[in-house]
Amino acid sequence: MPAKAAFYDVDGTLVKTNIVHVYAYYAMNRGSLLGMAGRSLTTAASLPLFGALDVLNRKVFNEFFYRYYQGLTEDRLLTVAEDMFEDVLKPALYDQSKDLIAEARRSGCRIVLVTGALDFTMRPLARYLGADELIANKMQFVGGVATGKVIPPIIEGAYKANAIRDYCAREGLSLAHCHGYSDSASDYAMLAIVGRPTAVNPDMRLRSLARAYNWPILDLK
Repeated sequence: MPAKAAFYDVDGTLVKTNIVHVYAYYAMNRGSLLGMAGRSLTTAASLPLFGALDVLNRKVFNEFFYRYYQGLTEDRLLTVAEDMFEDVLKPALYDQSKDLIAEARRSGCRIVLVTGALDFTMRPLARYLGADELIANKMQFVGGVATGKVIPPIIEGAYKANAIRDYCAREGLSLAHCHGYSDSASDYAMLAIVGRPTAVNPDMRLRSLARAYNWPILDLK
């Protein structure tokens, strides 16, 4: 059998949450009560803007959104990530997510999470799911403090597909035998590049694309 992998988007595909929920947890768990309240209110007030940017351009959304991490210390981010996994991500896992991953592993696939989230926020989840690799965005730190800028290239859209292609080339994997799973039409390139794409909890546009291309559709609960 050719060497292969199963590539999973995370937000909306394996878990019910998204990167805004993750930041909101950080905002509620850093610094003084006054500071926490201020950051939480700022995040809440920005939700309509986040939603609009995400729909219009995922890359612009990521670049804009991650500015909110500016000034947070690396050691604190890493510490809170463990609690955030237990309090936010683990309870938000779809019940069938682990079964979906287990099925891919039984078929001989490496398990790779490919997400636009920041790597330190996803490492506890990757460890819990037994993922072999995590492909995620990386925050730039200077002197142990987040600058709010992501080290390019930003993992989203076509760059997710590029990251998958590069990973397969580096690891000697057959793209034609690889699987891809996502919930969003913004990940069309990621799904189209693999030989076995699957739409999971797809948005309306991806559901339409999946039907047009006869891709399997899964609705996890």
